Amino acid sequence: MKKILFPTDFSKTADNAFVYVLNLAKAYDAEVVVLHTFVLPNLAYTQIPQNLMTVYESMEINQFENFKDYVPHLRELAEKHNMNTVKMSHVLKHGDLLENIKGIIKEEHIDLVVMGTKGATGLEKVFLGSNTGNAIANLSVPVLAVPEEAEFIRIKNIGFTTKFSERDNVSLMKVINFATMFRAVVKCLTVKTDDFDVSDERMEYWKKNFKSEPVEFILVSHNDVKQTVLDFVDNRDIDILVMSSRKRNFFEDLFTRSFAQKLSYHIKKPILSVND
Repeated sequence: MKKILFPTDFSKTADNAFVYVLNLAKAYDAEVVVLHTFVLPNLAYTQIPQNLMTVYESMEINQFENFKDYVPHLRELAEKHNMNTVKMSHVLKHGDLLENIKGIIKEEHIDLVVMGTKGATGLEKVFLGSNTGNAIANLSVPVLAVPEEAEFIRIKNIGFTTKFSERDNVSLMKVINFATMFRAVVKCLTVKTDDFDVSDERMEYWKKNFKSEPVEFILVSHNDVKQTVLDFVDNRDIDILVMSSRKRNFFEDLFTRSFAQKLSYHIKKPILSVND
């Protein structure tokens, strides 16, 4: 891993994620590209401004001044956490967040996007809507959502859920490629329920196919899939939980009101999205 893109909105949540990014970059000798985007309002049909160009220029200057003031703050954070040796660059862009992220990924050859999120509702917005949700569904590189409470530890165990489908095979290879950047192990969970079963032959076939990879397969019989996944995160020392873009329905279920309290505890771990 050589470059990490960090979009920021100058918030406290973003600051916490920035410290996480610094630790990640230092541990794996990567460079951080800090991105802030802004959108100017459409004033074409308002009657208040006499000179739209002057108003727009004033807004752009204001955004630039905010960004200019924020950069030293980030440098101070880096120094405070003894991360001032991490290489950083800073980019201010006008326009749509998603399009700017896509552009920076191509221009800078980004390997990973990291975004901060706050609480259960914040994580819900990341995966089930908002600019970040859209980004996750459309980006060519993995996206890591870092909860406000998350503290960085070296990534050793990456959790992945599978039903041994062919598309899961493709997703798992992407997760393995990600794991190799961190010399991590991928722990694959399959949950057997009354509605879903997997044969021993099928599981052995997968074990054989991935025997040379850093992968472990874990089979659990339980009808409460959500709780089983969360227990898996706790009991197997999972550092990052992976979701693929097409497993969105499962993560939608995670954000039901009845589950919010349990979820708010478990989302202290970052969640990685891979686009399959």
